[in-house]
Amino acid sequence: MAEDQPAYGGGGMMIIRAALGVALALALLAAPLASQAEERAKVARIGYLAADIANNPHFREGFRQGLRDLSYVEGRNIVIEYRSADGQFERLPDLAGELVRRKVDVLVSEGTPPTLAAKQATKTIPIVSCCLR
Repeated sequence: MAEDQPAYGGGGMMIIRAALGVALALALLAAPLASQAEERAKVARIGYLAADIANNPHFREGFRQGLRDLSYVEGRNIVIEYRSADGQFERLPDLAGELVRRKVDVLVSEGTPPTLAAKQATKTIPIVSCCLR
């Protein structure tokens, strides 16, 4: 990879910040469970909401890689529920509501419209908003 090209396909620092935000939210949610170490380890559920996920596949892979760098591995200790409005912004509130009903532990929203939809859908689930430049 060229020196002047950011990691993870162009939004490297933003992706790393989003992954760190999710890791922090998951750590805060897991803290009360630390005293119950003998219980079966909980697999954290991340809801990922995007206006059009196909628009930037590099962001999604970079997000996964950022989580892996922090020892969160999809299918092992986290599950990521992806929802995309496929460019139809009017679908975002329903998709956000669906993620809330799936009882995700944290919502990751890609851009302003998904963030606003997530904010309308929940007052209790942490929301990590990430934007690409």
